[in-house]
Amino acid sequence: MKFATIIISACIAFTGTSAFAQKKDDHTPKHGGIWVETKALDFEIVAKPELIQVYVGDHGKPVKLDGAKGKVTLLNGSEKSEVELAPTVDKLEAKGSFKVAKGTKGIVSVTLAGKPAATARFEVK
Repeated sequence: MKFATIIISACIAFTGTSAFAQKKDDHTPKHGGIWVETKALDFEIVAKPELIQVYVGDHGKPVKLDGAKGKVTLLNGSEKSEVELAPTVDKLEAKGSFKVAKGTKGIVSVTLAGKPAATARFEVK
């Protein structure tokens, strides 16, 4: 009886870990930005003083941005500024002059056509 228990326990121990293994999504930023994953979407936020870009994905796969709307709220201490994002082929972006530095916090809100808004928080490091 003990021998059978040992064999069964060994089989479970060696096969149990691989049975529940899942492929992990690649969360490394591809454009030099900040990677944020939400329940609905994935975002890579590239925030520079002259340009803000938001790449939108779903489990690492690019999302079509036809009819998408976006907004970024930047917080620097007590200062708050809002920027509207315009869709391009592969990202949402805004060009201009923005107060972005180390420690700047932000909130991205993206609404895809026919879907509710998805929001994400980030901090420039």
